[in-house]
Amino acid sequence: MSIRASIFSILFVTMLLCVLAAAPSTVLAQADDEEKPASAPTISERTGEKLNKAIELLDTDNYSGAIAVLSEINLEKTSPYERSRIEQIWAGISYAQGDYDGARRHLSQAITAGGFNEHEVSQARYQIGQMFMAEEKWKEGAAALEDWFRTAKDPNSAAYYLLAAAYYQMEDLDRALAPAKKAVELTDKPQPSWIELLLGLYLQRENYQASVPLLERLIVMEPEKKTHWLRLSSLYQAQEKYPEALAALQVAYNAGYMSGDADYVRLADMLRFNDIPFRSARVIEKAIEDGNITANAEIYEKLANAWIQAGDYEKAIPPLERAARMSDTGDLYARLGQVQVQREEWAAAVAALQSGIDKGRLDDTGNAELLMGIALLNQKKLGEARGWFERASRSDKQRKMALSYMQLIDSRRS
Repeated sequence: MSIRASIFSILFVTMLLCVLAAAPSTVLAQADDEEKPASAPTISERTGEKLNKAIELLDTDNYSGAIAVLSEINLEKTSPYERSRIEQIWAGISYAQGDYDGARRHLSQAITAGGFNEHEVSQARYQIGQMFMAEEKWKEGAAALEDWFRTAKDPNSAAYYLLAAAYYQMEDLDRALAPAKKAVELTDKPQPSWIELLLGLYLQRENYQASVPLLERLIVMEPEKKTHWLRLSSLYQAQEKYPEALAALQVAYNAGYMSGDADYVRLADMLRFNDIPFRSARVIEKAIEDGNITANAEIYEKLANAWIQAGDYEKAIPPLERAARMSDTGDLYARLGQVQVQREEWAAAVAALQSGIDKGRLDDTGNAELLMGIALLNQKKLGEARGWFERASRSDKQRKMALSYMQLIDSRRS
């Protein structure tokens, strides 16, 4: 749930309670409350009938009817208690119609009328702050809530969340942190949105250690959300806890929470990083087979590299050939040639290296030329091999090795 949606949810519940509390039967039942006003609360029979009727009409969304009934009441002849209840119902009507300014005005008038007890005054002030929040008037909402907190008794988690949300929306992250922590700490069952807000504030500070327990709580509450598992993996990775990072990804994979190239590539890369290349290759192969990943040059290269790391050069050849054909440069052909050299498949190595050199745009042309010379030398084609070593010797990086091979060839010829 988003911050704004969570605010509206909280506000809807409290405003509903506000209107229900205005019912005469409820009001009279509070006459013996220890927080009662100085004079005992009373509602005349005629006024009580009108209030009941107004609430019934409000309950059926007949706002004009409720307004008409309330308008019949002569406010000058009402008691403070009655006036506060009337203004409270007016506030409920205004709120239901989306008139937040009107709802705040009526709640303020309900407080001023003097018919509320201490608890009701506090609740009304809280609702005023909530309505500023519902209108995304974050500055006014934060100020109203801060004013309410100064006298509120035992504020609940929802109130702290609203204050934190106001500061978050104002981009005052430092002031948002304390109430966000309170919102989560004060209840055993915080809303996921409350945990998300606190988590976001910790991540802004790169406080990964404090973030992990919050994500773990979110996973318990919402295990089906793949983003929780992926974020948990990222947090472990940021702390260089690579086995834990892999474990979180593996859970998401096994549960079927992954979707799109990025998720599968991340798991494959993490498996290779944790030295499990065979599993990495199988993850990529299955993702290609199931159509869960785009089979492009990059993916085929990753698959080939996984098989190479696993020491299975034969299985690396087909994906590396596909990647080389799809690539815009000759580098993957050069890589293929290198693998064929390691397999001592000299003719295949020459063919791959030549394709790479012909395709061009190599990152290290000298290395491809050196490998070409080695492949030809092992085919006993000394003249051709020496020519390629001469070309490789123009590379600062490959010069020393190329010259040594040239000396070897010259010694064989003499």
